[in-house]
Formats: sequence, C-alpha cells, structure tokens
Amino acid sequence: MQGVKIRPIEKRDNAQIACLIRSVLEDFGVPKIGSAYADKALDDMYGEYQKDKACYFVIEKDGKIVGGAGISQLDNYDGPICELQKMYFRPDIRGRGLGTRMMSLCLQKAIEFGYEKVYLETMPYMIAAQKLYERNGFEYIDGPIGDTGHYACQTHMLKTLER
Repeated sequence: MQGVKIRPIEKRDNAQIACLIRSVLEDFGVPKIGSAYADKALDDMYGEYQKDKACYFVIEKDGKIVGGAGISQLDNYDGPICELQKMYFRPDIRGRGLGTRMMSLCLQKAIEFGYEKVYLETMPYMIAAQKLYERNGFEYIDGPIGDTGHYACQTHMLKTLER
C-alpha cells in the first residue's frame, strides 16, 4: 500500500493508537471489561513496550496512525513464550497485506528475542483475523496460557517459531 510507513512506536503516538484500538474494539462489539479495551497499557503504549524482549510497531499513513501490533513476554507465564498483542487496523486499510507485513515483523522480532512460541487471544467472531493467524502458522489450542486478564477473549492460538 502506497504512502504507509511501518515503524517502532514513539511516545507521540500514544493518544492515536489508544483511540484506534478502542475504536476497532467498539466496532467489533468487544466487551469493555475482560478485553484489551480495559488495559491500562492502552494509554501509554510507548512506555509499555520499553522493556526487554518487547516491541510495538505502528503503521503511519499521511501522518496518522492507522494500525499497530507488538510482542511481549506472555503475562503471568514463566517460559519462552511471547504474546502477539494489540494487533488492530483501521477498516480502510484492512485486506491490503499490511496484517501480513506486521505479523512477519513481529514474528521475526520474537525469534530475535529468543522466544520459542507465540501465543494470542482473540474473539470467536473475528474470523478474518483468525484466517490471517492460521495462514501464518498459528493453531487453535483448548484454553488460555498464562493470565492476560482478557477472560472475554475465548479463542486461543499458539505458534511454534522456527529458527
């Protein structure tokens, strides 16, 4: 897609990415409690990813943040598993290959950081997202790993990383 730039999140992006994520979650009717909507991290996404083995990327188009995705150690889990986190895009940029590009970037960083597996949670009715995850090697698992606090997300997937 022309005119887009994928780059690491900057502090100045905090308000835009928080607004974007909440807007997408509202559009999908995701519960505000028990999902990413309630995460305190949404208001300081830059700060949230300033730790070891974590990164967050945004998609910028014409000076506006139109998407984002990141990885970080899976919460409340002691082992080499990271979580693909807060991967959301504005409706007008979906279906243009940007999800695949963001996924590839995040998975490459997960390998660089030494993770062995990548976990994610989503809503059962987010079918297009699940198809993207499946195309990238994620498989459905029976229940959650760790404890992200996202009990409203009832679909869990896991991918083993190849070195």
